[in-house]
Amino acid sequence: MCNYCGCREFPLIGRLSQEHWDIEECAGALRRAIRDGRHGDAGTLLDGLLARLVPHTATEESGLFAELRAEEALADEVERLCAEHSDIHGVLGAIDRAAPDWPAVLKALDRLHQHIDHEEHGLFPAAVIMLPLAA
Repeated sequence: MCNYCGCREFPLIGRLSQEHWDIEECAGALRRAIRDGRHGDAGTLLDGLLARLVPHTATEESGLFAELRAEEALADEVERLCAEHSDIHGVLGAIDRAAPDWPAVLKALDRLHQHIDHEEHGLFPAAVIMLPLAA
């Protein structure tokens, strides 16, 4: 997570960044369970990840992303990130619990990691510059 620009000093970005940390921890545990063949644990961990991810992305899209979209300079980037949200949610939320496609989950987890990295090191610092956020 970003440690250099001070963007986490802004309450909303600080909250979203902490949620990213929690999501990454849960995703890591899920990745390890899949790779270790602990598929019963993986199903439970997938549920836990979705329970964190769904409200997190809703907060991003209705809060910070809505403000950035209105600012227009980052509107295209926000649209791309929202499409990534939909893609990742679509894969993780559609896993057939009777016959899970664990390789698809692992690919979605890789995309999720890249997505979070982009938000932490690109979008959040840009938001501090673009928006009149209160510290």
